[in-house]
Amino acid sequence: MVALRFTANPGDRAPRARLALWALGLLLLLTGAVSLAVGAAGVSLPQVLADWLSGDGVGLRERVILTDIRLPRLLTGALVGASLAVSGALMQGLFRNPLADPGLIGVSAGAGLGAICAIVLGGVLPFGGPHLVPLAAFLGGWGVTMILYRISTRAGRTSVATMLLAGIALAALAGAGQGVLIARADDAQLRDLTFWNLGSLAGTSWAKLSVAGPVMLAGLIAAPFLARALNALSLGEAAAMHLGIRVQRVKSVAVLAVAASVGAAVAISGGVGFVGIVVPHLLRLAIGPDHRFLLPASALLGAVLLIGADMVARVIVAPAELPIGIVTALAGAPVFLWLLLRKRGLVDL
Repeated sequence: MVALRFTANPGDRAPRARLALWALGLLLLLTGAVSLAVGAAGVSLPQVLADWLSGDGVGLRERVILTDIRLPRLLTGALVGASLAVSGALMQGLFRNPLADPGLIGVSAGAGLGAICAIVLGGVLPFGGPHLVPLAAFLGGWGVTMILYRISTRAGRTSVATMLLAGIALAALAGAGQGVLIARADDAQLRDLTFWNLGSLAGTSWAKLSVAGPVMLAGLIAAPFLARALNALSLGEAAAMHLGIRVQRVKSVAVLAVAASVGAAVAISGGVGFVGIVVPHLLRLAIGPDHRFLLPASALLGAVLLIGADMVARVIVAPAELPIGIVTALAGAPVFLWLLLRKRGLVDL
């Protein structure tokens, strides 16, 4: 009797992808625990837990630092990193280009224009408050996206090529508007603009997280439902339509999800670069292009990356704080250059 042996397809990377998801989940838990435990204030999470378990009680200072400063900052960093990375994966799948970025559709530039308007012109507005800059940034990113969608859609069909070109043009216009406003800003406003453009989680609070968090979370929840359609789109729009995919609906949902997620992320954290382009591209090389695994893995790795960058930003020049955009640029720019050289065959690794 001959025994038949079945072996896995050597080209199937699903087992590796599932293992990567478990590993990234554990890494996220570990990174989050370390983020709560370290900081310039010198409050140790293990010591707080030991005091709580021994019945000695936790002091007011320690409780405020952990629950009102570090915890909302940790959750914000996780949501922002996940949103930027998943948005990058959605854009790369939609444009069928592994080097695409959420900035291609002008969301970041529009959000920057809205934030700069609030910072420079906020003093002359009849309303304001701590939520003015995040709200203006979100509305700016959303407004640019709606204009872009209107330009690129004709007769009920959205042209990806037109969206790409129009996004570049609108980003340039938003950049010009930022330049005009920066020219009339005073010294204090210029300092605020500089730190906002470089990105920071220093101003995070439960109040801000309660406003921006649900928007980012909604985008993260919607993304996995697009996985099958994005896999089909990799074969081309005509092939996807023959497979029963409603291509126009997929484009609309993907663009709106990216606009909402990136707009909310930029609104609460400022300009944070390279997460949206580097994370999904690295994962595509490691676990393959299947969006069923790529999207959740991007969310996990994006969260880990931003939490880690925020830890570095908090402690490297303590008690001062380094803008988080500098840390992500220092880490992401060399990786991006390596990806470009690897794509052109100039490096072997």
